[in-house]
Amino acid sequence: MKVSFPLVRFQVPLLFVAIGFVVCGSSALVAGDPTHHRVLDADVRPDDVRLSEPKDLNGYFPFEVPESKEAWQQRRAELKQRVLVATGLFPMPEKTPLNAVIHGKVERDGFTVEKVYFESLPGHFVSGLLFRPEGEVTQKRPAVLSPHGHGGRQYDYGEAKMDELIKSGAELHRESGRFPKLARCAQLARMGCVTFIFDMLGYVDSQQISKDRAHGYAKHDAELEGRENYGFYSAQAEGRLHSILGLQTWNCIRSLDFLESLEDVDPARLAVTGGSGGGTQTILMGAIDDRHIVGFPNGMVSTSMQGGCTCENCSLLRIGTGNVELAALFAPRPQAMTAANDWTKEMMTKGYPQLRELYAMLGVAEDVYCEPMLQFPHNYNAVSRSVMYSWMNKYLDLGLEEPIQELDWKPLTPEEYTVWNDSHPAPKGGDVYERKLLQQLNERDLAVLSNHSPTGDRETQSYLATVRSAWQTLIGRELPKASEIKRTKVWKEPREQYIEFGDLITLTDKGEQLPVVSVYPKSDKWNKQVVLWVDGQGKSGMFPGGKPDPGLLKLVEAGFAVVAADLYGQGEFTSESDSLTENPTVKNPRPFAGYTYGYNDTVFARRVHDILSVTAWIRNDDHEPKSLHVLGVNGGGPLVAAARVIAGAKMDRVAIDTEGFRFEMLNDWRHVNFLPGAIKYGDLPTLLALSAPNSLWIGGEKSIPAIVTTAFYTLGNPDAVTMGSPNADSTAAAIDWIRQSR
Repeated sequence: MKVSFPLVRFQVPLLFVAIGFVVCGSSALVAGDPTHHRVLDADVRPDDVRLSEPKDLNGYFPFEVPESKEAWQQRRAELKQRVLVATGLFPMPEKTPLNAVIHGKVERDGFTVEKVYFESLPGHFVSGLLFRPEGEVTQKRPAVLSPHGHGGRQYDYGEAKMDELIKSGAELHRESGRFPKLARCAQLARMGCVTFIFDMLGYVDSQQISKDRAHGYAKHDAELEGRENYGFYSAQAEGRLHSILGLQTWNCIRSLDFLESLEDVDPARLAVTGGSGGGTQTILMGAIDDRHIVGFPNGMVSTSMQGGCTCENCSLLRIGTGNVELAALFAPRPQAMTAANDWTKEMMTKGYPQLRELYAMLGVAEDVYCEPMLQFPHNYNAVSRSVMYSWMNKYLDLGLEEPIQELDWKPLTPEEYTVWNDSHPAPKGGDVYERKLLQQLNERDLAVLSNHSPTGDRETQSYLATVRSAWQTLIGRELPKASEIKRTKVWKEPREQYIEFGDLITLTDKGEQLPVVSVYPKSDKWNKQVVLWVDGQGKSGMFPGGKPDPGLLKLVEAGFAVVAADLYGQGEFTSESDSLTENPTVKNPRPFAGYTYGYNDTVFARRVHDILSVTAWIRNDDHEPKSLHVLGVNGGGPLVAAARVIAGAKMDRVAIDTEGFRFEMLNDWRHVNFLPGAIKYGDLPTLLALSAPNSLWIGGEKSIPAIVTTAFYTLGNPDAVTMGSPNADSTAAAIDWIRQSR
């Protein structure tokens, strides 16, 4: 369908010319509506994939292998940083003394077992059992870290199930087979490996954070919210990327530190294996820790369900990726797994072939393996363990004769496996402890980032580089290429003072579409400069009450072209034309941010993406304007500040009215302006500082934040930042500043 409008005989640049108009959709369009300034009809939404239901942990997560080693290395670096940022470990925190205690040795045929506890953080204890080969130590031994997964290290099938398990071949021994997670530790020790199995939060001896809190969280607790006395799952914790998964990942790293520190361990022969939730930890360890040379992540490498527990999810982790690709980060180091009759059942056709393809591209095709065992449900049973034993034998160079037969042993008594006793009393936990732990994590992060007081140019530059890199992950989008932007011309109308255009801008590779309105001076008055007007209410903010804002008229009179868009969740994206006030969330009944933001960008991030898309369109090489200036007002300021971090000098002059906003002010992670990690990485002042050394006008602040002044001074352009008068109309003052660019 084509719609014709009277040809307006004005000389206009290619950026705004619209002679043949293509209309998308079957509904009639409100062409050039002078009141609502819509691009589409009132009952038509943009053709944008983001209007579908948010993705959840049960989605589909394919792994597409990059075309070259170089492309994979770039992708690998991006994903490694995403995992580190998401788990709260970027930059890597200082490792404090473990103060490890080993006690209570017991002996079994072929191995010994000792009780262990150490401090992964001052006052936060990791507990577990250390299995060692029997006999005198004549040379350093390989070591295996064994995160256990749900059910705890003492998971017991129960005596009643053993006949069935033995008959099916799932287990071999009536006594030791009842405890499958300890069985693998015992056998690995008999094979010559020092093996450590540590408690997940809330299991057995790890009770400072309860099991209900770590794994069973299902109801919002107002007592653990607030700006100061907050706990896990709160807006403050999410804003700092403090999560149960992050803490368990840190405990896992420190557990490998513990193994590596033992005198009888060969640090060049370390391995990690875990099943189910322990498989998730094995995947993450393989992604971010380069020390271990062998991996066996069982039961969680899948293009299907990604892990259902709060301890397996956190904000930012799997946006645009999934467990197969995260497991691929271990390449080219050898890793293996099994597929069972669970969410891994399609691995032989969806996931494993791609891992094989990647390993082949890296020249080690035989160093990845998946064995199908669809006759068994979700497990890390004796059959799966036998595959693991063979893999460890080969790649830890144990030199044992194959096949390796798992042997029986007498299970540990409660007295033998309980770490805490009168001589080694258990540490206190509970809500008070949780609050103190979250404050400690915050202080740890502030210390490593040196946020508050850069002491010199070098330190300031280092801080800015670190937080810029982190913000790039939080936003999760680069400036698109102009070739990725498609413009659909919809209408063009002459107004009294200017010409107005309605367009649809589509980011083709992402399936995102924006309604855009542009105004252009009549005759030959265009000064070759464009202003992108970003408003918290969308393009209607440029037309309050349907009428052009006085500042808009000033810009046009001065020769500027002005562009505004409805960003995601604004204007034409909504049925009532009112902007979203909350993030859409997944249907999971448990009120945990990680279930939504672990798989989907926030509204804030999506709106920043849209600003970048419009920026790329305006900056198209075919019609490059002399300058692009960006105005962020009426709630649009923080969005522009974040977009400037990515776009940099592609935005010549940027005017931001902050209205005093801080991410730390938000008390609900559903808030439309919420962004995981924003508090940790310096909040809005640091976003403003990352505009340096490019021209910046700031309104809405009592004074220029100290980090902003420091950044512009350090980067050699202290005069490029301007402070608006606190008593002036911010929008008018910002527009006056932009007009000075003539």
